[in-house]
Amino acid sequence: MKRLENRVAIITGGADGLGRAGSIKFAQEGATVIIWDMNETKGNEAAAEINNLGGKAEFVKVNTANFAEVEAATQQAFDKYGKIDILINNAGITRDASIKKMTSDMWQQVIDVNLTGVFNCAKCVSNFMVEAKYGRIINTSSVVALYGNFGQTNYVATKAGVIGMTKTLARELGRKGVTVNAVAPGFIATEMVKKMPENVIKAMEEKIPLARLGVPDDIANAYLFLASEEASYVNGAVLSVDGGITI
Repeated sequence: MKRLENRVAIITGGADGLGRAGSIKFAQEGATVIIWDMNETKGNEAAAEINNLGGKAEFVKVNTANFAEVEAATQQAFDKYGKIDILINNAGITRDASIKKMTSDMWQQVIDVNLTGVFNCAKCVSNFMVEAKYGRIINTSSVVALYGNFGQTNYVATKAGVIGMTKTLARELGRKGVTVNAVAPGFIATEMVKKMPENVIKAMEEKIPLARLGVPDDIANAYLFLASEEASYVNGAVLSVDGGITI
């Protein structure tokens, strides 16, 4: 039996990058995947790829920073499938600049998506999970939340906030059958990272004890573990998937 057989999973930011890898992995393991994203082209492509491979997926355009949109999309998912078992809060953006150059708009945009968006999704979806007395919420933090990063005051603040939110929700929801955990990815070879200069990538690799960048499947596998029954007693944890860079 597949590890997520008959489960219904919402994956935010599932159209590209880590979210897309997670969407494909979950579908391969038997889950029905609902991709929430703002990119209609890539979202529909990801869902089509999964369905063509024999999985089950659909794309819904959702701005997770907008509570009303999240609330409506959550109700739509429940009405269609009768349950929501898994929520992966993967959606995130960057607007990098030093504090001197960072504008209030750059700050707020990242807060709205990376932190408020996680709150919106967790609040709406957890209501149905609590009613079912079962659920898995997995929030995507970052290795930079643990030690900071130059030019990312906004991003680091949100990802550190996600860790605090994860631990609080784990306390609140654990007794109701819902586990809440976080994954903290390190440097992952997404399409965006691959476009960086070779010397920059090499410098990143030299800092990592495993001497390589991660791949999106490394994060998808962490999502899968925390969403599976194998992690039924894991609650409030932050799983670093970074090749040991924080050692």
